[in-house]
Amino acid sequence: MSALLKAHHLNKNYGQFQALKDINIEIERGKVVGLIGPNGAGKTTFLKAVLGLAPCDGDLSVLGIDPFKKRAELMKDICFIADVAVLPKWIQVRQLLDYTEQVHPNFNRRKAETFIAKTKVKPSHKVKQLSKGMVAQLHLAIVMSIDAQLLVLDEPTLGLDILFRKEFYDNLINDYFTHERTIIITTHQVEEIEHILTDVVFIKDGEIVLNSDMDSLTRDYFEVMVHQNDYDKAMALKPLTVKKVFNRYIMLFKAASRDQVEILGEVQRPSVSDLFVAIMKEDAS
Repeated sequence: MSALLKAHHLNKNYGQFQALKDINIEIERGKVVGLIGPNGAGKTTFLKAVLGLAPCDGDLSVLGIDPFKKRAELMKDICFIADVAVLPKWIQVRQLLDYTEQVHPNFNRRKAETFIAKTKVKPSHKVKQLSKGMVAQLHLAIVMSIDAQLLVLDEPTLGLDILFRKEFYDNLINDYFTHERTIIITTHQVEEIEHILTDVVFIKDGEIVLNSDMDSLTRDYFEVMVHQNDYDKAMALKPLTVKKVFNRYIMLFKAASRDQVEILGEVQRPSVSDLFVAIMKEDAS
């Protein structure tokens, strides 16, 4: 596979604050990448750089294009969703489709109208009349109707209830994603998207602390549910994290300890959110 995105020694400063620190990453085509980090970690700054909105020092190529020099050309093949509230409140749905049809050469209006017809959103509705969930449906319908190679999602379901969030991601994967398209997602609700991810990138204080595909994560880390009687034996092998659940302990280990640990209890795959917490703590120690 060829890399859709290449960043080498990417740095971004806001005065004395360094938002990105020597970022080196390549993202292949056809991936669904979760960009995970705490508030202020640099996630949004990195996405702005990818979109050509935050010029940086270093080298960045997206779809073979320098986003800081040829942003207009790049945006023909990129779609972006942030907080759904960015849609203008006064505009009617049909007017929004009119506008998108005029400004984006790869927009398929008929497809958008088909997606919207499956919702409660009507062409005559103004955005201000829609619930936040309905606005998310509208926004996604428009995006799914644009033949773009890269979709960038920055907290796209922020403030939505769990039903709308599940529907959003189900529609995204079922109706949009193909092996020719690539998706980059940031969210704090990691547990809701980990089943669709092919890769995860953990970022902290502007630095990438983990970049892995999901299969490698499963090989490199594992959890064991340890009974009270084996607690001391397991602790001697230095787990990354320990959680007590009733009379048992769920311990997270690196793969190097697997042969010694797995005889002490039930082995299971850790969640991405548990891995994130463990690696953030490990990196801070």
